[in-house]
Amino acid sequence: MADKLQKQRFEYKYHVDEGQADGIRDFLRHYMTLDEYGATRPDHSYPVHTLYLDSPDLQLYQATINGDRNRFKLRIRYYENGDDSAVYAEIKRRYNAVITKSRAAITRESARHMARGQLPGPAELVKPEADSMRALEEFNRLTSLLNAGPVAHIAYLREAWIGEDAHTRTRVTLDRQVMSEPHHDMYFSFEMKNPKVVFGDTVVLELKFTNRFPHWFKELVQAYELKHQSAAKYVDGVALRGEHYYINEYI
Repeated sequence: MADKLQKQRFEYKYHVDEGQADGIRDFLRHYMTLDEYGATRPDHSYPVHTLYLDSPDLQLYQATINGDRNRFKLRIRYYENGDDSAVYAEIKRRYNAVITKSRAAITRESARHMARGQLPGPAELVKPEADSMRALEEFNRLTSLLNAGPVAHIAYLREAWIGEDAHTRTRVTLDRQVMSEPHHDMYFSFEMKNPKVVFGDTVVLELKFTNRFPHWFKELVQAYELKHQSAAKYVDGVALRGEHYYINEYI
């Protein structure tokens, strides 16, 4: 899967039902195009799997619970189930309302080496680019600083739409069947043993933009009477099952 990362953006989240989601999809067709990875699928969606890393005492989880204005998450995301497919070491930071992301595509074996304390190098990258190398080095620095390791596996189906406005890059996602379970090793699989459904039948709608809130985003919010809500997949998943299930004593 090609990397279409928005490095810096704002994002607003909403909870909608499937009836609203159908109407929102029809609305979006006038302004956006369906992401190519979902366009060929009957449900317009592709699978997203993520291992979230945290300290043994869940410092990154607690930062969100405490409402820290400047915080970050460490995660490794993957979209395919094969051993030859890349995974993405990613840092997602929040500075007040601004979201920034940096990530590097690496092999699965490289991720396992990093978990054992091996320092990353250019050979770890799928594409040896300077931005990716910097992102990987920072990911490894923060992981080492926190003594972080895998604590949670989050999975869902994502329907994604891409904006056509060159001045304000926009992206809209609808995430369904969000599932969470404790996961304490660097093993990348679609299989989940005993997941909890985090948001029930609710669809998580995210409006993402890089400059100003587009006028047609405002029309969408007003038309469907949307209310801005939190939807932190990792944090809500941990809170739902209980923190003690996710604490990794063996990091």
